[in-house]
Amino acid sequence: MIRIRRGRVLSVRERHPGLLEATVEIDGARATALAYPDLTGEITPGDIAILNTTAVALDLGTGGAHFVMAVEGRETDERPAGHAMKLRYTPSQTVVAAAEETHRQAVDAVTSLDAMPVIVAGLHSAVAPAAIGVRSVAPGARVAYVMTEGGALPLLLSDAVPAMRAAGLLDVSITSGHTFGGDLEAVTLPGALATARVVAGADLVVAAMGPGNIGTGSRWGFGLIEVATIINVVAAMGGRPIVAPRVSFADQRARHRGVSHHTLTALGLALAPAEIVLPQLTADRAAFVREQLAPLLDKHTLTEVDLGEVDDVLRDSPVPLRTMGRALDDDPDYFRTAAAAGVHAGRAATSRR
Repeated sequence: MIRIRRGRVLSVRERHPGLLEATVEIDGARATALAYPDLTGEITPGDIAILNTTAVALDLGTGGAHFVMAVEGRETDERPAGHAMKLRYTPSQTVVAAAEETHRQAVDAVTSLDAMPVIVAGLHSAVAPAAIGVRSVAPGARVAYVMTEGGALPLLLSDAVPAMRAAGLLDVSITSGHTFGGDLEAVTLPGALATARVVAGADLVVAAMGPGNIGTGSRWGFGLIEVATIINVVAAMGGRPIVAPRVSFADQRARHRGVSHHTLTALGLALAPAEIVLPQLTADRAAFVREQLAPLLDKHTLTEVDLGEVDDVLRDSPVPLRTMGRALDDDPDYFRTAAAAGVHAGRAATSRR
């Protein structure tokens, strides 16, 4: 059930285009609320906002801010540009112009991705270091980000994507499934990959969820499990799946030490082979990780990449690098692993030209 409250808007600032951050007075206290004007229309001080306060009330990891559902008394009459519905059959269902329709002839003609490298990353925080890795070896490559459904559905929630665009790390974003707000919209993951290939003209793709994640601490109940599906789809379409595993020695939870059980479980579920990429690790950590991956290497392959000067580039990243509240210095193996996948994919993309 949604926990709904009304709040008076006190102030509004644009966090970045498409995402507004408001201070609201609710239940006699001040709080932060986020709004997507593409869904709600503009909000201004003095408005009475209808707020979804569920996550904050439950003190969830996805909490910290309320979300504006609507502005009391405000109606919108803008005619939708397309007729592909996302967030279907929910109060927030929204219409987009899907590339499978607007570029139907080109997308339908895709029978193969022609070995296009697709970096398969489990978390949104891996997208920026992966792109940094790509740019370090293939500065002229056209890089597309395909956002999947494992995390947030609005791409506009991401602070990293506009920062990556501004820094020249990313050329185009494509939102697939029920995710929305990218430069291009796609109804399905295969449609998004085909769109990246022939509409966006991408040399390679980074496929990963949006900000946030869901986890239950159980074997099967976590968002990153979609890595298996991404691998299968990329391989079935003739692409080259290159996995950036979730590797950390900073996380104190045993199930996430070394290669996270999230990645190990997803790789075990994948029906198609993929390339797993690691950076150079210390001897003891490398041995630990290789032992974890050994049961999977009858199906998948393992490549170790020397990052060289990329380590310095990560330190000078124009995009803040954070995962689970940890920065580069707190969790270097995580970010270096994503960058290694980017280096490997960048070299693969260059060799295809």
